[in-house]
Amino acid sequence: MVRASYEERAYGRSIMELLGAEVVPSPSENTRTGSKVLGKDPGSSGSLSIALSEAFEEASKKEGAKFAWGTVMNHIIMHQTLIGQEARLQMKEAGARPDIIISAVGGGSGFGGLVFPFYKEREEGSRFIAVETASAPSLSKGRYAYDYTDSDGFAPLLKMYTIGHGYVPPNIRAGGMRYHGMSPLVSALYREKRIEAKAYTQRRAFEAGVEFARAEGFVPSPESSYAIKAVVDEARACREKKERKNILFLMNTNSNLDIAVFKEFLEGAMEDHVAQDEHVEAAVRDLPEVE
Repeated sequence: MVRASYEERAYGRSIMELLGAEVVPSPSENTRTGSKVLGKDPGSSGSLSIALSEAFEEASKKEGAKFAWGTVMNHIIMHQTLIGQEARLQMKEAGARPDIIISAVGGGSGFGGLVFPFYKEREEGSRFIAVETASAPSLSKGRYAYDYTDSDGFAPLLKMYTIGHGYVPPNIRAGGMRYHGMSPLVSALYREKRIEAKAYTQRRAFEAGVEFARAEGFVPSPESSYAIKAVVDEARACREKKERKNILFLMNTNSNLDIAVFKEFLEGAMEDHVAQDEHVEAAVRDLPEVE
C-alpha cells in the first residue's frame, strides 16, 4: 500500500488487516525497489508506480503468488465497462441521454469504464472530460510515448501519455490519482482530440466535495471530488449560457473511511501541490528509447 495512503487512510488499512491481510507500506525494505527508493529518500511518501514495482517483485519471489492489475491496462477497462453499461440502463430508465460525461482519472480505468459504453452512441456536441490532479497531470503535461507502467520497469512498455515512470508526484490526499501514466486507450482518444482533460489542485477539488456533501448529504471520496469540481464548473457554465445539458459523472465511492482528510481541509491544514515543469521534464528525459 502506498505509504501516503497507508498513513492517511488508516481505517481502510484497518479493514484489510481485520480481514486477515498483511499490509506493508511502500516503499519498504522488503524489496530491492523499496530499499533503493528509501536509500535516496528515507522519508519517501511512495507512489503507485513504486508500489507496483514492489508488488511485481514480491509476486515473482513467492511460488504460487499472483498479481492482479487494478488499473491502466486495456483489459482492466474491459471489466470496468460494467460501470458504463449500468449507467446506460439508468439513463434509459430516466429517459435522458448524457451530453457531458465526466470522471476523475488516475490510470484511466474508471473513466474508460464509464465513457466507452457511451462512446459509440455519441452525438454531435457530446463531450467526455477526464479530470486530473494538478500533481500528476499526465494528459495535460505529459508526453505521448512508450513508457513503463511501474518505476523499475518490471512491467511491459505501453504507448501512453506519461510524465515519466521515475516521477514521484507530490503527496496529495487523492492517492488513487498519484500515477505517472494513462491507459493506452484513454491516451489514444486524447491524442485524437476525442476527449478533453482538466486538472485541478486538491483544495479546489475538496471545496467542490464539501459543497456537494452539504447539498446531497453524501461525502464523496477525495478522487470523486475532482470530478465533482468539473461538474460544478460545467453546470455553472450552462447556467451562464442558459443551456440545458445532462451531465453524467462517476462517483466511485464515498468517504466514510476518509473523513480525516476532509477534517484536515476544513481546518485549513491542507496544502496545494502542483507538478513542477522542471521535475516533469527531468522524468520525461529518462523515458526508454524505443525504435
